[in-house]
Amino acid sequence: MILRHIYNPELAQASYLVGCAATGDALLVDPDRNVDQYIELAEREGLRITAITETHIHADFVSGARELARRTGARLYLSDEGPAEWKYAYADELGAILVRDGDSFMVGNVRIDVVHTPGHTPEHISFLVTDTANADKPMGIFTGDFVFVGDIGRPDLLEEAAGIRGTKEPGARQLFRSLQRFKELPDYVQIWPAHGAGSACGKALGAVPQSTVGYERLFNWAFQITDEDEFVKAVLSGQPEPPKYFAEMKRVNKIGPALVSELPPIRTLTGHEVPALLDTGAVVVDTRRADDYAQGFIPGTLNIPLDNAFTTWAGWLIGYDVDIVLLVDNACPDCAGRAVRSLRSIGLDRVAGIATVQEALAAWTASGRALESYQGLTPADLDGMLQGGRATVLDIRGKVEWESGHIPGSRHIPLGYLMDRLDQIPRETPVVLYCQGGARSAIGVSLLRAAGAKDVTHLDRGINAWAAEGRPVERSAGLVGAA
Repeated sequence: MILRHIYNPELAQASYLVGCAATGDALLVDPDRNVDQYIELAEREGLRITAITETHIHADFVSGARELARRTGARLYLSDEGPAEWKYAYADELGAILVRDGDSFMVGNVRIDVVHTPGHTPEHISFLVTDTANADKPMGIFTGDFVFVGDIGRPDLLEEAAGIRGTKEPGARQLFRSLQRFKELPDYVQIWPAHGAGSACGKALGAVPQSTVGYERLFNWAFQITDEDEFVKAVLSGQPEPPKYFAEMKRVNKIGPALVSELPPIRTLTGHEVPALLDTGAVVVDTRRADDYAQGFIPGTLNIPLDNAFTTWAGWLIGYDVDIVLLVDNACPDCAGRAVRSLRSIGLDRVAGIATVQEALAAWTASGRALESYQGLTPADLDGMLQGGRATVLDIRGKVEWESGHIPGSRHIPLGYLMDRLDQIPRETPVVLYCQGGARSAIGVSLLRAAGAKDVTHLDRGINAWAAEGRPVERSAGLVGAA
């Protein structure tokens, strides 16, 4: 048996290629929308993708199952578990085989056994993998968003992200019962999850790519709780805010994602075309590093640096009903392609064009218009402003981070909700944003300035720098020393 782990660090998401060396058949589990990588990997391994499946209707990225099936002609295996409202709407279109608990199918000499593992979502299934050429017992299990290394999938997304009220507690109870069944698997069975550290599909995912049932039974917090009510309380507490785009992903993946191969081509823009698109309501995203952006940028643009957090913050801050213009550094030949792939991975397909940021800045100033800039603050700068009552300070981290310690006198509005709560941000005093290390607050500065607030800056290096100087940090119990 051949097993390959394909990891997308921007989504903290794992796909898997399972191949039979004897027959050349291969199964792809939980593919994302960048399907070329799987086809190329299979070819390098001397395999052909003949089967495709996924563990559930994903909320955090656009599934590549439909696209990959169209490209390869492989058979789709999709969950038939859960209520009617969580059935795949496009299953008949591709002649998918709908599977339920206890079903199995073969990929060459590799047997795949379906296990219904509801809780994260009602239709969630996992897959036990047995290499029948060498063994009569399973080697491992693809757990999707059910069991992670060190954590489990959150059961509140249908309610918190998709807005389906009254689902999180029943989901938590389903999850508890799924875990009791999972505990019965042998210790040696390997766990191959769909996410790693950084995913919002859980609250404490480990960075190690795989584990075993025995290890998780000993050290995963969820397996230490034997009382169902206690478990429900624990699993629903401390979960991070689900990004806004999760609700759209659920809808898209249920009805069937648009095919990338059928999307319109993306235009290469001159710098002179950018201002007109900005004026017509397009979201112009400057993908430079925050420090470079702060030194000079086109007013009204949004700064989301093209790093591993780009996809997440694009999904939080850009709507699905607007055109997007990307400004990329001309010194980075792959930045345009990477940015487009990242946006498409979460269904942001309305990319109206791409220009180099250097051309756009030059065209802006050549037309007689000035660039804007801002200067970040040191902890001493911010402390002086607070002492004089001369600033509104906003902590834009998540709720759990805020509760763990924040700067006294600050208010809390997570970055993803800034635009929803503009009316709560005073305009008569300077506004200073801070996060943990400065990355999110820099995005927030560009967001508020694009919304018309001019006197906005942020705390360089965030609360980390503040606490490192021994300045006070406030928690629920009061003021303490450095965080």
